[in-house]
Amino acid sequence: MYLPLNAEAPQVMHIDLNSCFATVEQQARPMLRGRPVGVTNRRGKQAEYACIVAASYEAKALGVKVGMRADEARRLAPGIVILETDPPKYHFAYQQLVKIMRSYSPHVTMKSIDEGVIDFHGTREHINQRSLEEIGREVKQRLKEDVGCWMRCNVGIAPNRFLAKLAASLHKPDGLDIITHKNLRQVLAGLQLTDLHGIAERNQARLNAAGIYTPLQFLDAPSELLRRHVFRSICGEDWYQRLRGHEVDSHEHDTKTIGRQYVLEDTRLDEATINSRLAYLCETTGMKLRYKGFSARGIMVYARYVSGDYWYERRMFKSTFFSNAEVHRRAQLLFNRRPRDDYVREIGVTCYRLEASDRNQVSLLEEVNRENWLTEAVDQINQQYGDFTVTFAGSFPSRGVVKQKIPFGTTRYFELLCRQS
Repeated sequence: MYLPLNAEAPQVMHIDLNSCFATVEQQARPMLRGRPVGVTNRRGKQAEYACIVAASYEAKALGVKVGMRADEARRLAPGIVILETDPPKYHFAYQQLVKIMRSYSPHVTMKSIDEGVIDFHGTREHINQRSLEEIGREVKQRLKEDVGCWMRCNVGIAPNRFLAKLAASLHKPDGLDIITHKNLRQVLAGLQLTDLHGIAERNQARLNAAGIYTPLQFLDAPSELLRRHVFRSICGEDWYQRLRGHEVDSHEHDTKTIGRQYVLEDTRLDEATINSRLAYLCETTGMKLRYKGFSARGIMVYARYVSGDYWYERRMFKSTFFSNAEVHRRAQLLFNRRPRDDYVREIGVTCYRLEASDRNQVSLLEEVNRENWLTEAVDQINQQYGDFTVTFAGSFPSRGVVKQKIPFGTTRYFELLCRQS
């Protein structure tokens, strides 16, 4: 059955900070404005081999891309300034953006550190009766006033989240675009399939195999074709509705796993140092578990070697666990079984089979209560006097080495990570 385009007035606004980390650094350091800037998660000698996590528009114009190694970026842009991430600055910008967005509607969702969505459904009559274009321009101005004059953002307005994000990507930097049922076909006519968020090489190949080569052909494709022959799942129906402006992306995904990974700063570290790095990862993983109110039943550890070989082992337990000590004990047990015939490049620990924690319930077993009370006491001390005030002796040497990274893909742990920074 044919589904018409969503003809309602656009009620969704997508706001995207332009080159967030790099722009914040240029705002904080006026001498960097107008110069190519790259931001990595490491500094010193390690920075040359670290990935660029953010690049200024001046750097992008010279070919620098996110994910590129710093030494490669220097070859493309010899004058580029490489900086290490500075979480407190980004935390401030994030908080100001959230504050601005929430002043317009209670329905605000932060999709990542540098972008969020305002859903105006149900609030226009009582809170904001102005046009969304006027509000979008006001958001831009308030961002400059509350964070700094160098800050810029893209604003996209559309009937659903997908098209609003697409609108926000049309004219970077500092653009404002509106997509409605009236201009949707015109907008799609000027794009490639891979310009659509969620369509990368693999999905492009699937569409091409079905004779779909352009976004307009994608829009006109029947629901049955997308569901049965292209995506071979309900995802095809979602794309059919999404492209027509109907909302299918408003649900939140459940947390399935919690973990940490770390690329070792040197591939020839001794056993004690590697175990110290693992202990630190386990400690921060335990903190994430409790921050989200979870306990776990399963744990997995892995090691990636210099040769490219990959080893992992996982195990399920009858009882749940949540404390730093228990995450470390179980992870170390598995990690000790790894092959020792090559140098380790990367390690990681992941907790899975998550359950809502029952720590607030007093147990009949005294040893369970002692673990709860001790963990709660340590968390209170660390929250009051700073994280890692009370910490493992084994993980203490890794505190200044294994940095807390600020992720782009989620805000799930952002408050916790900024508190630790």
